Amino acid sequence: MSNPINTPDQRRFEQEAVKVLHDPRMQETIADRRAYWLEKARPGPAQRQAFETKYDEVVFGAIIWSLNTDPERPAVVTISRSPHRLGDLDIPGSRWGLDNPDSVYRVIPIDGAERYVIRGRVHQPRLTENYFTLWNAHMGTVDVLDGKSLVLDEDGRFEIFVDADEKGDRANHVRSSPAAVEFYIRDVVTDWAQERVNDLSIERLGGEPRRPERSFDQKVADAQAMLIRNVDNTMRWNAQALDKPANMFDFVIDRDTDGALRNQVYIMGHFDLADDEGLLIEVALGGARYFLAPITNLWGTTNDIVDRTSSLNLSQIERDADGAVRLLVSLRDPGIWNWLDSCDMPDGLMTLRWAEFENGRPDAGLGAKSRVIKLADIARELPHARRVTPQERDAQRARRADSYAWRIAE
Repeated sequence: MSNPINTPDQRRFEQEAVKVLHDPRMQETIADRRAYWLEKARPGPAQRQAFETKYDEVVFGAIIWSLNTDPERPAVVTISRSPHRLGDLDIPGSRWGLDNPDSVYRVIPIDGAERYVIRGRVHQPRLTENYFTLWNAHMGTVDVLDGKSLVLDEDGRFEIFVDADEKGDRANHVRSSPAAVEFYIRDVVTDWAQERVNDLSIERLGGEPRRPERSFDQKVADAQAMLIRNVDNTMRWNAQALDKPANMFDFVIDRDTDGALRNQVYIMGHFDLADDEGLLIEVALGGARYFLAPITNLWGTTNDIVDRTSSLNLSQIERDADGAVRLLVSLRDPGIWNWLDSCDMPDGLMTLRWAEFENGRPDAGLGAKSRVIKLADIARELPHARRVTPQERDAQRARRADSYAWRIAE
């Protein structure tokens, strides 16, 4: 199967992003923010080690996103990818913003006074979750189209018209406004091996651009500004998790209040474990067709999501023999299938996420309970969990890596 991410525009933007990365002015800002962030965060040894690779991703994520901001020359660009090769180039990862390993995030710049058409094709099996969200300059929603409602032709193709007019008799429409600046498109891949994100392209309908393209100097300046913002935003988001007690993910939704109209539920927190401990999390799905538990570091990125089980979704989780969903976070392999591998970090952040409720809102049972256990007590604490041998773990990891490979294939 092909890779819908690997488009001519994607390759062009990644190549230009490498040029911006190596510009001396960009390198100066990278060094400045590096010192600033380490001073502010004061990380422990494991998080400091993670910084040496993950900061590079935060940097490249800012560059690649900032390059695709011209609404007269819009492109569909994926902004959060793992490190990969592009011809002879090593392309850094661009994960940032507490990324979801299941999600492919793509952006399209928009001018609210312009008219556009987004063309694409839906692959089978169809994605559980896919949203075309039109943002204003503050990431507020102007309009949103749920991908499940797309009207398709017999080949799975579609057109989405984007303008400030009424929908009229058009099958697929996103209503723009003067405040609109960007599409943020999120395709959530739950079965990594079988599912593929939508093919996407964008056409501006207003004729030739009226303004000249940004100079390279301006592109460097925009990338510098975005990196500065993103570092500060990461620290602000982290505070939402770090201000809570460690290892506390206990939560039960009140369907009559906070659950009544919500179609997504997020629970942020952080863990801090000794080498012989694990954080046991029991999850109640509450009717969610999508659930994810990813581990992130202080720098706002996931860790090794390809070769290690540092995130698990419902298609990767195996229910315990009693039907319950239980996960275990730990440094050492506990010998159970549902291991959230902390990737050598004794501490880290997690954002549990429930979504796609059958009736548009969660059932009363949605929630989570957590507690710290000793790994030596797993047989007693998790009697219903599927146990795995080292050979079975290797096979689990190999299947995971194989199922991810299409996303970074040329």
